[in-house]
Amino acid sequence: MGIIQKQGTRSSIFLLIGFFIGGINTVFLFPKIFSQTEYGLTRALIDTATILSVLATLGTTPVIYKFYPYYKSLTTPKKNDLPFITGLISLCGFIIICVLGYIFKDFIIRKLGKSPLFAENFNLVYPFAFFMLAYLWMEGFGWALKKTVLTNFLRETFTRLFATALLFLVWLKIIDTMQFMKMLSLTFLLPAVILLMVLIRSKEWKINFTISNVTRRFKTKMFTFGLYVFGATFLNIASKTVDSFMIIGLKGLDQTAIFVIATYLVTFMDLPVRSLHSIATPIISESWKEKNYANISMIYHKSTITLLIAGIFVYLMALLNIHNLTKFLGTAYAEVPGIVLIMGIAKLIDLGTGVNGQIISTSINWKFDFYTNVLLTIIAFPLNFIMIKNFGIIGAAFSNLIAIFVFNFVRYLFIYKKYGWQPYNFKHIKILLVSIIVFTVVYFIPFMVNIYLDTLIRSVLFSILFIPAILWIKVSDEINEMVGKVIQRFKG
Repeated sequence: MGIIQKQGTRSSIFLLIGFFIGGINTVFLFPKIFSQTEYGLTRALIDTATILSVLATLGTTPVIYKFYPYYKSLTTPKKNDLPFITGLISLCGFIIICVLGYIFKDFIIRKLGKSPLFAENFNLVYPFAFFMLAYLWMEGFGWALKKTVLTNFLRETFTRLFATALLFLVWLKIIDTMQFMKMLSLTFLLPAVILLMVLIRSKEWKINFTISNVTRRFKTKMFTFGLYVFGATFLNIASKTVDSFMIIGLKGLDQTAIFVIATYLVTFMDLPVRSLHSIATPIISESWKEKNYANISMIYHKSTITLLIAGIFVYLMALLNIHNLTKFLGTAYAEVPGIVLIMGIAKLIDLGTGVNGQIISTSINWKFDFYTNVLLTIIAFPLNFIMIKNFGIIGAAFSNLIAIFVFNFVRYLFIYKKYGWQPYNFKHIKILLVSIIVFTVVYFIPFMVNIYLDTLIRSVLFSILFIPAILWIKVSDEINEMVGKVIQRFKG
C-alpha cells in the first residue's frame, strides 16, 4: 500500500482542486450564465462523448492495464508494439462510430424530440469524443507507467480549468453560447498533446510497427479479454448514464440541468475512488501475475474502509448544506436535495465495496465483470425508463439506488465465494456510528439567515468533529499515518 498511499495523496490533491473548480462551474457559474436548456446541453455533449469514446476503444484500454506488465518483462520499449496495436484499433473504432452516426443521424434526431437544441448541435459530439478517446488511450499507458499524478491532473483539474476559462469568456461577452459549445468540444485536445509528449520523453513508450513475439503469444487471450472487459466497461458506463439520456429524451434539457447539479454533488464522493483506482489497478494486476493473493486481499479490505470514510464525509457535508444551495439556485432547482439524498446512498454502497471491480477485471475470472455489467444494464435500462416516465428525475435517483445495490451485492458474493475474501469487520460499523452521531449534532444547530455564514459554520464544525473522531477510533492505519506525517511537517 506504500505506492498507493504516496501517489494517492498527490493525485487526491489535484483531484480535490479539480472537483472544487468543477463544483464552482457546476453549481455557481453554469446556472447563472446559461439557461437551464443551454446548461443541459453541456451535460448532453459530455455524456454522449464519454459513451462514444469508450465505445471507440473497442476494448483496448483494459488490454493495456492487463497485459502491459507482460510486455514490460518480456520485451524492450523499442520492440513493444502494444501502443501501435491499441492505437490503430481505437482509430478504427472511432471511424466506425462516425460512419454509424452519419447513417443513423435522422433516427437520433427523432429520438431527441424533447431536446431540439441537442439535436441541432449533435455534430459537436464527434471532436469531443475523438480527443477524449486519444486521451483515454494514452492514459492507459500513463497508468501502466505509474504516471497517475499527471494523468489525474490533466483529466480532473486541467479540463475543469479550461471550462472555467470558457465560462468567463461568455460572462465577459467575448464569445457567445454557441462558440462556447464548440470550444468545449476541444476540452481534451491539449491534455492529449501534453500526455503524448510526456510518454515520448519517458523513453518507455514508443510506436513500433513490427509485431512482437509477445503479441503473437498472447493475441488470443488479449482479444478475448479485451472483448469481454470492453463490453463490461461500456455497459457499466451506459447503465450509469442512461438516466441522463432518458431524462434528455423524455423530459428535456431543463430537467437535465437539475439532474446535473444533483449528480455532480454526489460525484464529489468519487474524489478518492478515482485516484485509488488509477493507482491500484496496475498493482492488483501485478499481484495476480505474481500470485500475491495476500496483497490483493489487503488492498480490498483497506479500500473499503478508506473509500467509505471519504464518501461519508462528502455525503454528510452535502446534506448539511443542501438547503443553502437550494436557496441560492432558486425554486427551479427545488428537486436537487431529494436526488442528492437518494443517489448519495447509492454512491456510498458503491464506495463501500472498495476495488471489487478492479479485482475481478484483472483476475482469471474477468469474464464475470462482463456478466455483472450485463446484469446492471438489464436492470438499469427498463427501470430508468419506467421510473423517469412515471416519477420524473426523482425516479431516476431511485432506479440508480436499486441497480447499484444489486450490482455490488452480486460482486461481493462472487469474490467471497471464489476467493474467501470478506473485507468487512467491526471497523465499518464504528465508522457508521461515529458518522451518524457527528451528523446529528451538527444538523440540529439553528439555521442562520445568511446562507454563506450558515454553510461555513456547519462545514467547519462538522470537519473538526468528524476528522478527529475517525482518527480517535483508529479504523484506518493509512489515514492516521498520513495525518501524523502532515502534523509532523507542520511542526517542523
